[in-house]
Amino acid sequence: MTVLDTPFHAAAQTLGETRKGPVTVARQRRTLVIYLALAALGLSAWLFDASPALKAAALGLWIPGGGFLAVGGWAALLFPLAMALFVGSLIAWFWAGMVVAPVGVWLGSALLAGALAGETAWSGAPYMAAGAVGLVIAGFGRRTANLRKKGWEKAANREAYLPASLAEVGRRTAERPDPETRELSPEDLSAVRYLLDRALQPIDEWGGFDVIEQFQPSALRYQINHMGFALGIAQGAYVPNFTGYMGQAQRNLIEKYLLRKVWGYWIYESCWGHLNFTDWDPAKKDNIMLTGWFGMHVGQYMLASGDRRYLEPGSLTFRQDARTAYRHDFNTLIGSVTSNYDRAEFGLYACEPNWIYPICNHYGMGSLAVQDAVCGTDNVARYLPRWLKELDTEFTDESGSIIGLKSQLTGLPVPFPASEIGYSLFENIFVPDRAKLLWAVARREVGPAVQPGPDGRPRLMLPGAGLDVGNYRSGHAYAYASILAGAKEFGDTELAEAAQAALDADCGRTVEGGVRRYLKGSNGANTYAVMGQIMKTGDFARSFAEGPTEGARRGPVLERCAYPEVLVARAFSHGEDLELTLYPGAGDGAQALGLARLTPGAAYAVTGATPARIVAGADGMADLSVTLSGRTEVRVTPAA
Repeated sequence: MTVLDTPFHAAAQTLGETRKGPVTVARQRRTLVIYLALAALGLSAWLFDASPALKAAALGLWIPGGGFLAVGGWAALLFPLAMALFVGSLIAWFWAGMVVAPVGVWLGSALLAGALAGETAWSGAPYMAAGAVGLVIAGFGRRTANLRKKGWEKAANREAYLPASLAEVGRRTAERPDPETRELSPEDLSAVRYLLDRALQPIDEWGGFDVIEQFQPSALRYQINHMGFALGIAQGAYVPNFTGYMGQAQRNLIEKYLLRKVWGYWIYESCWGHLNFTDWDPAKKDNIMLTGWFGMHVGQYMLASGDRRYLEPGSLTFRQDARTAYRHDFNTLIGSVTSNYDRAEFGLYACEPNWIYPICNHYGMGSLAVQDAVCGTDNVARYLPRWLKELDTEFTDESGSIIGLKSQLTGLPVPFPASEIGYSLFENIFVPDRAKLLWAVARREVGPAVQPGPDGRPRLMLPGAGLDVGNYRSGHAYAYASILAGAKEFGDTELAEAAQAALDADCGRTVEGGVRRYLKGSNGANTYAVMGQIMKTGDFARSFAEGPTEGARRGPVLERCAYPEVLVARAFSHGEDLELTLYPGAGDGAQALGLARLTPGAAYAVTGATPARIVAGADGMADLSVTLSGRTEVRVTPAA
């Protein structure tokens, strides 16, 4: 994609025009027609002098609670109450896909007004209800007009600075690291241990997780997926030839995800969103917030580790109870994504009943990319062209930014925080040229937040109290960590250092027992902080689109060692050898190592561990003993 193809350019060339795709226009028109039909039905009851009960109920079709105005007297006080309840139902609709909530409140209040009606209906009610409708329409119209105007102004500004910002990004981008020399530092290891401690606990235990609710950003599924992403990056980039507890931690997270505690939200959303009371398969209709996210997670693990167990039928089974289970595997997860894309009128499809989140669809496209890398499919080539076209047509506002949330039923956009930083991170997997453009915009717009700190070092200073979406508490930990990860992905060392400085200064950095964490951040924020700590240029994209080198994929592996006694900072093979860098995690001393994937019966020379010469068994395995004291190197090479 070239600069002239960007949505920012398109927005700047259509100043004064409204950006709406044809599906959006059709859905909004349908919504308007339905409302006008209901309003006409309500008006007819008054024009034809129907009974007071029908007049009250009919007026309730104009606006939630409007019928109480026709009842008059004390009942009129129920009108603002009904409006407040309707707003609450919209929140429930947004929060948990509860489509029945706003419909139930609107129609229920109309029926209740009809039931409360007396012998007469107040004649002034239609005028007051019409005035209330007019105020609502005027308020939304004014807000929309203001947003469009600001969007056009932002688009023009972006178009003006984008070439210079792109050039600046090019100058700032650090080189991609050499996969053969990468090694986790002691600080990196202390960060990764935060994740290992949580992932290696028993599957049904949740120490260190935020367990609040299972519908929105704090949900366990999101914590699990991002923890998996961070561990997948660590394995693929630094220890591709270490299975052991690194692989076990990732598999534990995948198994946690299959617990009903994690995916059971879909049972409720299916009932109150799809009116589906029988088939609660979470990988069927909609629910890209499961299939797309989990698909990326499982695929990344398989790509980094070489483990293909999740390709087996039933390997990812969501058990509802003793009698009902939904059998899936990696390919059926991705099959759900593609089948939903095939029938998605908007090009993108819903996370939950009605609500389409473009950010979740970025995970969806990422899951297709990682299936391509693992299985040799051609998902991205098949689906990306239309996906990008619809993203730019149906989900892009006047400024050129992606709309954070849209109603599939009504076509109406809903305010939802979204950022070019997050989108650029994911688009770097499957459309890197466009991702660079998004990052150029993000980098310029976050740039003013880089300010000198009290010690004179540049740091991020974000306005307001902030919100950690991982636990709904105030604070900027999640934002700082997300910016850190984005900066690392695009090789922006200056911005990364500013974000890291802000995290360390503001978010309660502590190291206890060799484990680093931020006390003022949620588990989600801490997970992003780990990603930001260990990532280098392009690591996020590579972990889903490329994986380890060919030599690493076929070479020997460190299969067994104790955690946290042995901390593995490097495990790499050129194809026949094995190079390890180890640290003690619980004091110096002797530790056992178990090697695998050696050539059966072959002899190997060992340095840094004993014995100095080993012969692989018929199963390709062998044992070593190593005395750890600080940074310890072990080398295993074919004997001459």
